Amino acid sequence: MSVAERLRARTPVRRWVGVGVATAMWFALYQVNLPVWDWVVYTVMGLDAASQLGSGVHFFFYDSIKIILLLVSIIFAVTVLRSFMSVERTRALLGGKREGIGNVMAAGLGVITPFCSCSAVPAFIGFVAAGVPLGVTMSFLIASPLVNEVAIALLFGMFGIGPTALYVGAGLVIAIVAGFTMGRLKLEHWVEPFVFETRLGGQVIDSTIGLARV
Repeated sequence: MSVAERLRARTPVRRWVGVGVATAMWFALYQVNLPVWDWVVYTVMGLDAASQLGSGVHFFFYDSIKIILLLVSIIFAVTVLRSFMSVERTRALLGGKREGIGNVMAAGLGVITPFCSCSAVPAFIGFVAAGVPLGVTMSFLIASPLVNEVAIALLFGMFGIGPTALYVGAGLVIAIVAGFTMGRLKLEHWVEPFVFETRLGGQVIDSTIGLARV
């Protein structure tokens, strides 16, 4: 076995070891965050915990580090998920799905798929041309930029699980209901014909694929 082959064989092991070490360090930092700032603010700086100044300084430093740690963990987790869930793979999963379950799947996949409002037009054309129903496509396009992992981390760090769950749930419900409603309104005739005639992989996609209703 050559040196290059040995290095390639060891790379996955080293990568997982690195992930494990980083995860352990993250948990350690998260656990010591509160006692460290308790000691710094109330012991070293000598501020009173009952005073507005003391509680304000403690809140600023403690919550800033807490939010940074949450952002790092959530962005890392979402990035790993996105490495397995590209827009192309999502489009393939949603192609031919019926409305209802398709809207739920699209909204859920939209949260973890790399997509922003800037790419709405090409994403819309690609999904519809691939046979994804219009309503399902809209559920994906609404949920993807609406439910943001950075906002999730900030809300969780500042307000806790309740408001965060409300934000995520509301975003998913809006995406599902809006997409389902658009699908039931049968707005396909408002879409420019060239969208359905777009060539994917050298073939013209039939515009009737995936437009079945439950």
